[in-house]
Amino acid sequence: MDKCLQNTVYRPMKIRTVFSKTDWLGVKNTAVTCGTYQFNNGKKKQLRGIILYIRLIQKIEIFLEKWKIIVICLFGVLLPSLMKGANTLLMTFIVCAYVAVVSLTIVGGVRKKTVCAMLGAVAGTALALLFGLQVIIDLFNLLPVNFLGSLGQVSAGITLAFAIFPAVTVALQFGAAKGIITAVVTLLVRQIVETYGKIALDAEHTISLNKDGMALLAGMIIMLVFAAMDKEGNDQNSNEMLTQIFADKVARIRKYMPVLALMGGLIAAGTSMSIMAGDPISLGLLAEGDRVNAGLTALARAIGFIPLVATTAITTGVYAPAGMTFVFVIGLLIPNPFIALIAGAACICVEILLLNVIAKGLDKFPGIKRCGDNIRTAMSYVIDIALLIGGILAAQAIMPTTGLFIIVAFWCINKCSKKPLVSMAVGPLGAILVGLIANVLFLLSLYTPAA
Repeated sequence: MDKCLQNTVYRPMKIRTVFSKTDWLGVKNTAVTCGTYQFNNGKKKQLRGIILYIRLIQKIEIFLEKWKIIVICLFGVLLPSLMKGANTLLMTFIVCAYVAVVSLTIVGGVRKKTVCAMLGAVAGTALALLFGLQVIIDLFNLLPVNFLGSLGQVSAGITLAFAIFPAVTVALQFGAAKGIITAVVTLLVRQIVETYGKIALDAEHTISLNKDGMALLAGMIIMLVFAAMDKEGNDQNSNEMLTQIFADKVARIRKYMPVLALMGGLIAAGTSMSIMAGDPISLGLLAEGDRVNAGLTALARAIGFIPLVATTAITTGVYAPAGMTFVFVIGLLIPNPFIALIAGAACICVEILLLNVIAKGLDKFPGIKRCGDNIRTAMSYVIDIALLIGGILAAQAIMPTTGLFIIVAFWCINKCSKKPLVSMAVGPLGAILVGLIANVLFLLSLYTPAA
C-alpha cells in the first residue's frame, strides 16, 4: 500500500496563546494524501470555534491589561507626581518606558523580537526627551549670532490675525460686501474693548476684557447670524441622508468612544494644568493667567467648529481627540485637572452620542452647515499670511533689509518649485534660514550684527 494513503489518521494539534496554557486538540482525519491532512466538516467547525474563542479571550485580556497599566501609570503615578513638582522629563521617561516594556511583554512575550522592540522604545523615548527642544535651544545659544529671541516674532501676528478669520469665512461664503461688514464690526469691537475694556466692579475688583478675544467672539456671532439667515440648501446632500449612508462610520466612532473619551479628558486636564491651549489667542491669555477670557475665546471658536467637526466625522468616520474643541473650554474654566479630566471625558461622550442629532439639526440651517469648509479655508488663509508676516518681522530683526530680501526670494522660489512647501511653513523656515545665513556671513566677516 502507498504510504501516502491511509484510512484514518489521528494528529494532535497544539494551540497556545499568551495568557492560556498550552492546549492540545486531537483531530481525526478521514484521509491523508502525501502528508496533506483533510478535515471533515465537523472537525473543521470544532477547530474553528476553538481558535476563535481563544483569540477573543486573548484580545479581551490584552485590552484590559494594557489599559489597566496605562490608567494606573497616568492617574496614579504621572499626574500626582507632576502636581507635586517632580521633574517632568524624568517622570515622563520612567512612565513611558515602563508602559512600553510591559505592553510589549503582554502582547509578544519574552522573545528576541520583543526585546529588540523594548530596547528601541526605551532608547527612542530617552533620545526624544534628552535631545528635545532644550538641546536645540542650547545649540542656538552657542552660535555667534544668537537669533533665537528674534524667532519669537514669527508667531506674534497669529494672535492678532486669528480674530479676523470669521470675516474671511463670511467673505468666502456670502461675498466680499458682507465680509467687509464683518471685518469692520470686528475692528470696531476690538478698538472699543481696547479703550473701554476695563470694568471696575468696586475699589478692589476689576474685569478686564481681552480685545482680541472679544473681536473673535463678535466675528463668530456675525458669521453665525449670516449663516442662519441663509436657507438655500441641497436636499441631496443633507446630513440626514449622510447619517444613513455613512451609518457604519458613526458606529465605528461610537465603538471607540471609551478611548476618545479618555483622550478628551487628558486634553482637558492638560489645559487645566496650563500645558496646552486650543488656539493662539487662548494660549496667549492662558500665559498671562487670564483663564476666563481664554475660556470665552475658546468657546467662540468651539461654536464655530460644530458644523465642520460634525460633517467631517459623519463622512469619514474619524473623530479628533479634542472633538468639537469644547474640552479646551472645560480645561480653561476648571482649574482642578482631575475634575477637568472627568468633565472632558463626559463632554466627548455627549458629543459622540449626539453626533447624529447635531448633524440632522444642521439641516435646518444649511448656511451653517456649509460654513465648515469655509472655516477651514479661512483659517488656512489667515495662518498662512500671519506666519509669512511673522517670518518677515523675525528676519528683519535678525538681519535688517537683508532678511526681507531672503524671505521674499525664498517665498518666490518655493512657489516655482515642483514640490513646494506648504505656505504656512515658508515664514518660520525662512526666518531660521536667515539666522543660519547670518552666522555663516559672520564667520566669513561679511556681516556684523547690530549691538
